[in-house]
Amino acid sequence: MIQFEKLPYPLLIAGHIILTIFMITVPFLIPLFFYASIIYFGLRVLLQKDSGQEALLACAYLVTLEVFLRMNQALIFYEFMKYLVIVFMIMGIIMRGFSLKSIPYVFYLLLLIPSIIVAAGNIPLGESLRKAVAFNLSGPVTLGITAIYCYQRSITNTRLDQILKLCVGPVVMITTYLFLVTPDIRDVVTNTASNFATSGGYGPNQVATVLGIGMFITFVRFLRIKNLMINILDIVLFLAMTYRAWVTFSRGGVYTSFLMIIAVIGTLFLLKRSEFRASFIPKLAVVGLGLIMAWGFTSLVTNGLIDKRYANEDAAGRAKDDLSTGRTELISIELEAFFENPIAGIGAGQVKYYRAKKDGIIAASHNETSRLLSEHGAIGIFSLLVLIFTPLFFRLFHRGNIYFYAFLIFWIATINHSAMRIAAPAFFYGMALLYVRPMKIKKKISTVNITDNALLV
Repeated sequence: MIQFEKLPYPLLIAGHIILTIFMITVPFLIPLFFYASIIYFGLRVLLQKDSGQEALLACAYLVTLEVFLRMNQALIFYEFMKYLVIVFMIMGIIMRGFSLKSIPYVFYLLLLIPSIIVAAGNIPLGESLRKAVAFNLSGPVTLGITAIYCYQRSITNTRLDQILKLCVGPVVMITTYLFLVTPDIRDVVTNTASNFATSGGYGPNQVATVLGIGMFITFVRFLRIKNLMINILDIVLFLAMTYRAWVTFSRGGVYTSFLMIIAVIGTLFLLKRSEFRASFIPKLAVVGLGLIMAWGFTSLVTNGLIDKRYANEDAAGRAKDDLSTGRTELISIELEAFFENPIAGIGAGQVKYYRAKKDGIIAASHNETSRLLSEHGAIGIFSLLVLIFTPLFFRLFHRGNIYFYAFLIFWIATINHSAMRIAAPAFFYGMALLYVRPMKIKKKISTVNITDNALLV
């Protein structure tokens, strides 16, 4: 079976761009491509018995594809991708087992049960308990199952880089789609609010989040690979994704991506030899210059509104009172619910009904941390402690994953500005738990490490 993650990088990118153009022309191809992807990855997991972490590969590709599918109404139902990740992760666990040291995550899943019981007694008349619980717990359950699969699972740095390389494909599809189908930026950007028109008609927050994943991966590839053609391709993709993320006018995904980049730069500077660090400087200078030029262009096409957006000003240049664009009010109501029900919370999926009683507005949470407190109470605090301290403890003994802090930052930052609306934060949290080891080739008695270039190109 063809292993697409091992194709030459330019061919992989070109293939996704061409595929996107065909999909725009013939929209029916989008769900067809999705179903074909499920079959392809399903067969790989079954036939290869997850020997090469095919379940991880499948989920990585599909979670970065999720927003593109939602933009085009190609998912069977809204939360379908999370259930698909759960299925692939369980398949991988059945095929290859899991570490008994992942028990903290079994405990974490058990801690979710009381909120279901509480919700059963609080659900408003006429509302569906199943839908309320499924919508709000699908993300946490996805995280728990993914963590069980990933915790201390051995993977080579070669394989991890191949998985991340494949993730670029779906982000390229979103970027291409946005360039081709959205209106002229000058025509649709009239204020500093998040812009649905520049985001392909879908949620700017989620679009920017996935573009941020692509920004991060292409930047790291640009930094680590010593190949001029690949470097040019990656820096072009990085700047294109950055530009499209900026013009969504949603800041969360952009800030998160740059925090991840800073985390990886810090990790590489600490781990690599001094001459390797020195080789970073020219590349960082190129990135800096590219970003300055891209920002200038973005400012030009948005008539300076992007500058005001990131300065937290409105279109008239007046400073906004709330940097969080309304999220602070939601969080305060969720904390109020926690203080009223500090032990077991108000129940899964109940915070939007709680707010409706308070101020007459039904609104879902943007912040998974405050939602855990309000809906799960003190049990939610224990859940959060498990999620924070388990990977940090793991890191004390396993330092091979150079993306550890970046993945953890992506999870905590994303759930605090976009909750767990998409499967990506749950999945990349699990990626932080992998036991990453160097790829070695046996040569009679001695062994040699493969270079980074061989891994990434």
